[in-house]
This record gives sequence, structure tokens and C-alpha cells, in this order.
Amino acid sequence: MKLSQIRQLLAIADKGSVRAAARHLDVSQPQLTRSMQELEHELGVTLFERGARGVALTAIGLRFLDRAKTINSEVRRAQEEIAQLRGDTAGTLQVCMSTVPHIALYPYALREFRLRYPDVMMDLRDGVFPTAEPMLRNGMLDCYVGPAPALPAGSDLVVEKLFDNTRVVMCRRGHPLSAATSLAQLKDAEWATTSVTHKAYEELGPLFAQHGLPPPRLVMRAHSALTYVTSIAYSDLLTMLPVQWADFDVTRDALDIIKVKEVLPAAPICIVRRADLPLTPAAEYFCDMIRRASAHLLQARAAARPGP
Repeated sequence: MKLSQIRQLLAIADKGSVRAAARHLDVSQPQLTRSMQELEHELGVTLFERGARGVALTAIGLRFLDRAKTINSEVRRAQEEIAQLRGDTAGTLQVCMSTVPHIALYPYALREFRLRYPDVMMDLRDGVFPTAEPMLRNGMLDCYVGPAPALPAGSDLVVEKLFDNTRVVMCRRGHPLSAATSLAQLKDAEWATTSVTHKAYEELGPLFAQHGLPPPRLVMRAHSALTYVTSIAYSDLLTMLPVQWADFDVTRDALDIIKVKEVLPAAPICIVRRADLPLTPAAEYFCDMIRRASAHLLQARAAARPGP
């Protein structure tokens, strides 16, 4: 098996046809077809089903595709690691972050990272752990920064907590429930949830139950900050978001906080990466800058607390 065959298979899967992949790789179509036939012969399986509309990966081909992505990512990572250890400032950084680190940590980390690694191509995604998990496992991401996931013992992922967090209830300006002071006064409201968990109920249900309240009426699940802000600003939906959203420029002038008396804990913010693979120097430096930004945030919190 050759690395070139791995990359060719990835190109076919990405482009959707042998012809398009051949153009992308700048090789002839017969040459690419022959290379894939040799790979199938070596593995003793059929990777592609060929039809009138082109080729499609078989079930085995799809399983092999995941391995191929990991192999290609690790070869790239190894090459970049060696180059960076020799002093090179180029390479790639692939990170997924939720909104909280985007708001509270990323601005500081970005400035410092660009000073140290000006030639690194930064490939950043906005998302939460359920979105990032498969890409972490197959090597497509260097790390994830966001709400901590619940992982089983012995997981191949390492979770490093940065800080604990809290939430606030947010609504549109002029919402009829904006003067409420407890969750009990919000029990009949309709709520939007995020995509932090696989099951929307798990995000709010246990908190309401803890205070002896019926489950909230969940009518929307949003997967982006834009969806959230638009939905809350132009409806009577309520949402519960990490406190950092209250200081976010996008939401500060569009939404209000409903100041309830209950403490509303949020999932801790953490860094997640694979346990069995070291980060490249560039990725490790980015994580260091995220850690440093977290330390500054905690210091600012401590300074803002009222004295005894």
C-alpha cells in the first residue's frame, strides 16, 4: 500500500468521481483507475462500486476511508512536526471551538499565535463536541475547545479542564417575562437549546427537575450562534447560555438577561485531544495560548468579585 494510493482514494471520495479526482491530482484517469484496482487487489476487497453515474464507496470502502483519513492526517502532522522542530513557522492548525472560547479566549490566543507562527494556515471550525468528536478520532482535528464532554473511562481522548462556567437566561428586548426572578416564573415559556449534547432534554431538563419544576418546553435546537441570536431576538423563545454571551458584542445590544435567583451551572470549558498522539509544536503553542487566556479570564473574575 502506497501513501499516494491513500491520497488518491481520499480525492475520489472528496470529488465524487474518478474523472474529477484525476483532474484534481493532475494524473490521467486510466492511471488513477489502475492504482485503485491495485489497492483493491492488495487488500482483497472491493472499495468502489462502479455505476453509470460514477463510483461510490462500498461499506468496506467507507470503513477504509476513515482509516485513510487518519493515515493522511498523521503523515501530514508528522511532516509538519519535524519541520516546526527545525524552526519552520509553516504548517496547518485544525481546531474546533464552541462560542464561549471564541468570545472569551480566542482573541488573545489568535494574536499571540500569529506572532509566533505567522505562516501556519489556520483551519478553524465553530461547533461543539458532538460535531468535533469524529474528526478528533480520525485525526482531522488537532484539538477541540469548548464544553467538556462526558467520556467513558479509558477513552482515547484526553480532557483538560480550563475553567468552570455558569449560564444566564436570555430573551429579546421587551420580552413579557423579562422581569421574572425565578425559573418557576419561566416554566410555561418556550425554549431554544444548543447542540452541546446529543439529546436536547439533557441540557435543561435536569436543572428544572432539580428545582422541582416540570420539564421545559423545548421547541427549537440551534446549531449556530447566528441561529440562536436571530431566533431569540425575533421571538418569545428563551434560552440559557454561558455567561460570556452577555458580554458578546453580537448579543449585548440585542438580548436581555432574565436575572433569576437560581444558580445556573454550565459545563466546564476544556481542551480535548487524542491521548495517543502528540500535538505538533504549532498546535501545542495554540493550546498554551488558550491556557494563558483562561488564566487571564480567571484572574479578571477574581478581581471583579466583591470583597468581604
